[in-house]
Amino acid sequence: MNTGRDSETDTIARKAQRMEQARKRRRESAWYGLGMFGLVGWSVAVPIVAGVALGVWIDRRWPGEVSWTLTLLLAGAVLGAFNAWTWVRREGRDD
Repeated sequence: MNTGRDSETDTIARKAQRMEQARKRRRESAWYGLGMFGLVGWSVAVPIVAGVALGVWIDRRWPGEVSWTLTLLLAGAVLGAFNAWTWVRREGRDD
């Protein structure tokens, strides 16, 4: 009499297994790798460009001895490296 529940449980287990296999195949594809490469690249490039833009604006607005462009370029690079490390670590943990 419990065969209905067993059948439903088996169906759910088979679907979950198929979904897991599809997820693994997706991770092995070249497109997935290129997408991750682009995502990590943007996570580095955006803070650097934003830091340079802000630094140029500050240097033009309030000139002084300190080059805010270089300072914020370095800060953007550090933030970008942290972003990239976070993404790579998170993706490595999902395996």
